[in-house]
Amino acid sequence: MILARQCLFAILLAAALAACAQSPSRQAPAHNGATATAEDPPSRFIGVIGRRARHAPQFLRIPETNFYVLRSFLDSQTGETLHQLYVSDSYSGTERHWNAARDGVGHPLRFLEISQHEIICKGGCSYAEEFAADIPESELRASPHGLSVTFMARSGDEKTIDVSGDQITAQLAAVDARRQPVQPAAPQSPLSARQ
Repeated sequence: MILARQCLFAILLAAALAACAQSPSRQAPAHNGATATAEDPPSRFIGVIGRRARHAPQFLRIPETNFYVLRSFLDSQTGETLHQLYVSDSYSGTERHWNAARDGVGHPLRFLEISQHEIICKGGCSYAEEFAADIPESELRASPHGLSVTFMARSGDEKTIDVSGDQITAQLAAVDARRQPVQPAAPQSPLSARQ
């Protein structure tokens, strides 16, 4: 059990470090000889990650397990947006192999398998899977009180994730803010500043 926990922790730590890795800022000399930070040019694609929620208890008491989150990817050039319900699922027993999704009324959703890892198989197997379902923006906007997505696995298991209206509202507000960033106030002319 301790070995399984250590293996899972190592996998989760590696995933977290990879997700958090950012290109370092470059240092450029400022006009007065001091060092100023030069930022990398903005990316064409902007990610908006919502608030995490739990769909099952922590696996082996590891906090970064068994959660779901809404995430959106905005193309800053075209304005197109892709919304997904992302799920991290860790468990012991029979391998589930999540492979399909449907919305609350039974319509199929595009399923994305992100990763699948066997953690350990000593005295029983444990697995960690990451997957997502694309959710059309029209469906998100039409669901201010929440929506459900059911995931299906090859094992026959099903898992229904209920996304709250608060999560949807917050996600759409964050995406809309990125689409239409607040414009800075117009600078005042020296004449208007004196009045």
